[in-house]
Amino acid sequence: MLLDIFTFSGRLHPLIVHLPIGFLIIAIVFDILSYIPKYQNLKPAVSITLFLSFIAAILASVFGYLLSLTGEYDLNILESHKFSGILFALLTGIYWLVSIDTFNLRSKMGNRLNSVLLIGLGVLLAFTGHQGASLTHGQEYLSFKVLTYKSRNKPKTINEVLIYEDLVGPILKSKCVQCHRADKMKGDLNLESFSEVGKGGKSGHAVVAGNLEKSELFRRVTLDSDHKEFMPSDGKPALTKDEVEIVKFWINAGASGDNVQFISMKDHQRIRPVIESYVGLSSSSNKLEAIPSDSSLLNPDIPTDINMADINALREKGLKVRIMLNKPLMLDVTLRSNSGIKLPEISPVLLKVSKNIIWLNLSENEIADTDLNILKEFHNLEKIRLDKNPITDQASEFLVGLKKLNAVNLNETNITEKSLNILAKNPNIKTVYSWNSKHK
Repeated sequence: MLLDIFTFSGRLHPLIVHLPIGFLIIAIVFDILSYIPKYQNLKPAVSITLFLSFIAAILASVFGYLLSLTGEYDLNILESHKFSGILFALLTGIYWLVSIDTFNLRSKMGNRLNSVLLIGLGVLLAFTGHQGASLTHGQEYLSFKVLTYKSRNKPKTINEVLIYEDLVGPILKSKCVQCHRADKMKGDLNLESFSEVGKGGKSGHAVVAGNLEKSELFRRVTLDSDHKEFMPSDGKPALTKDEVEIVKFWINAGASGDNVQFISMKDHQRIRPVIESYVGLSSSSNKLEAIPSDSSLLNPDIPTDINMADINALREKGLKVRIMLNKPLMLDVTLRSNSGIKLPEISPVLLKVSKNIIWLNLSENEIADTDLNILKEFHNLEKIRLDKNPITDQASEFLVGLKKLNAVNLNETNITEKSLNILAKNPNIKTVYSWNSKHK
């Protein structure tokens, strides 16, 4: 419990650290303006804002220290950031004492010298902030190298698309490199370049060419979002459906490195519509989660339209409804955790759109086995979350008959080995989560 409190408190550092910055900037502005006769009355406000900056700097230092205990940061930058942050807090406190009338030191030192010292504090603060940015975003976040860096030109045709440089690399950079780089290698894993990806980390090989099951990176990004090993962690944006598909294709096709054309890879036509949409070569209106336009890859049993009144009825009942695709119309439906809503109460409205529901989340809602009898009407359901409900092996009987189902979350339920044997009869079910259940 104590560790959790410290961990949470450390996360307040990025919020609090802006306070001493703001107060010091105000103090400097007030000090400069006070040289103008019209604004001489601002002079006393300088000591007040300095005091506030001093208190905020102390708090930022404390919470920053707690944060440093929970992350894997470059030790040299971390020590520099710590030292400059503590020094700033101490000097701000000293300068505040100098600025107040009680000690009458400011008048002895002279206004101009005091102003120079105040600006010097601002320079120290800028250096401290730069070190913090280097810890969070990398040493090159504010560097001449970044300023002069020339990014790769966007491919104009599918023939120009390179599998790593245009697809996999940018995905890793935007979603993973913040925590897995040379100066912040969580899990001893660096994903900044193709060569570093191949080295793996503390948990083994990040990517094994042609083998998804042994590729730790793919396993982590496709875990259920509430799993303790799911990545990216700490609420950072997860990979989109398109991005997962691209990484999956890349690994299956051999995890090729630099200068390999996408169209040169085996079976590239299958995922080509997704790639074209992702890099902006198609006119798809849903580029982030595009679904292949090849009708043979879509379920023909999904209705192409729906009565919007039925969707509104679901929302009025307290469910979250997301339209995943318009043609055919695919729905992602969630009953919020601990909603207090009984499934039989909303079953009639759910059944009206059951053929359109592709993903269903009923997690942590006191769902009973008998409540799941309605699932036999969800012919096109692909993923369902039933975790943290008091269901037993009987629930599996309602799931095994769903021919389109490929993923089931039964974490923290009362299922046993019997459920896994039942679900194994459905060859389409590829993933079953059963962590912390009665299954041994």
